[in-house]
Amino acid sequence: MYSQDFYNRLLTMALKNGGDYADIFLEDTDDTVLLFDSGKIKSINTGLISGAGIRVIMGGKSVYLYASNADEAKLLNLAETVSQAVKYDKTGNLGDLNHIQPGITHKIKILPSTVNQKDKLEILSRADRAAREHSTLIDEVMVRYWDNSQNVTIATSEGRFAQDTRIRTRLAVSAVGVRGDKKERGFFGPGKALGFELFERFSPESIAQEAARMALVLLEAAPAPQGKMPVVMDNAFGGVIFHEACGHALEATAVADNASVFCGKMGQQIANPVVTAIDDGTLPNEWGSQSFDDEAMETQRNVLIEDGILKSYMVDKLGSMKMDHPVTGSGRKQSYKYAPTSRMTNTFIAPGGSSLEEMIASIDNGIYCKNMGGGSVNPPTTDFNFSVAEAYLIKNGKIDRPVKGASLIGKGSDILMNITMVGKDLDYGTGMCGSSSGTIPADVGQPPIKVTGLVVGGQEG
Repeated sequence: MYSQDFYNRLLTMALKNGGDYADIFLEDTDDTVLLFDSGKIKSINTGLISGAGIRVIMGGKSVYLYASNADEAKLLNLAETVSQAVKYDKTGNLGDLNHIQPGITHKIKILPSTVNQKDKLEILSRADRAAREHSTLIDEVMVRYWDNSQNVTIATSEGRFAQDTRIRTRLAVSAVGVRGDKKERGFFGPGKALGFELFERFSPESIAQEAARMALVLLEAAPAPQGKMPVVMDNAFGGVIFHEACGHALEATAVADNASVFCGKMGQQIANPVVTAIDDGTLPNEWGSQSFDDEAMETQRNVLIEDGILKSYMVDKLGSMKMDHPVTGSGRKQSYKYAPTSRMTNTFIAPGGSSLEEMIASIDNGIYCKNMGGGSVNPPTTDFNFSVAEAYLIKNGKIDRPVKGASLIGKGSDILMNITMVGKDLDYGTGMCGSSSGTIPADVGQPPIKVTGLVVGGQEG
């Protein structure tokens, strides 16, 4: 831990050839990844990551350099090198550093570092055993455990000085069911900003059984139909559609460069009035939560869309300068090796007044998507194509039978207008989000929603 005078010295050096703003990011991270495959320990990976980065912003551009295992000499060299890359005709004011206290902290009951490896491996063994015992049709099981403790120190030329510890734990199970020549995979992988107490909320057995259940459902599934039809998407990871098809287009990364369909639409209706969408990094112990973003700003609750009206974007420091929009505590990155940019935290559609049963009953012929898979999106246009991991036909207002191979095809800006019913039961799904500042933990969420006229790709037969 260096003195605040030393951080001021680094910031002064970084800005000596000009710049509107500078920041320093130091990180020490302890990472554990355990893999259990085919009933055996496949790999054990533990490691310490340490490094620092210094950034200068001038106008609408930035320079960012980083170094691993940065001691005092390396930091001074880093600041000098950054300054040499800058030739700018003005220098922002350098404020006195003030230690910022977090508005919310995420309490950890059992630090993963205090749990011995034997107990962690026992979690994997229990999950493997539970998946196999769920059915004799379960043929393959893979279990992955991950815990991460990231300690960061951030100092900015605006006088912000923040320290944060981010602890996250996750267990993911993939189970393969086999019947004859049919083979189907189910997956479930919840994680939270929690320590080892995660398994007080989600037992290894419950995680494994959900993965196995999904695999067995898919073994019974018929090919999905094709065509334009109403779709009901269930809660939790169903929110990945909003995250990918709409959320990225509301980040300053896209908006500031005029690469989003939502540019210039602040205050306009961009969604059905039943839709309110929020990004909230303050939710206690949720997967994407943290006390500060990676620019020393407190994370906050950002209402992006309210009753269908665009209210805010997600904005980092560089985006704020480009857009003349307040920062929203959205500057995030994977590690010291990346410069921060605007990113989501926990992004979700807020609860409405309908029930899942009402949505199903309102449809004569459609699809119920219980679990979503992966997909691809073109952020500037919001065109998307998503696979559905678990789906059912809806016939005459009732769930009919499982189907497989379904995909959802459309445009995010259209889907917002076509959400006609929003349910009451909000839940969150665990995801990893990749963008220009690396891969970061991000929750997606929603209650059940009904979308009219969505194109479903599938298989005839």
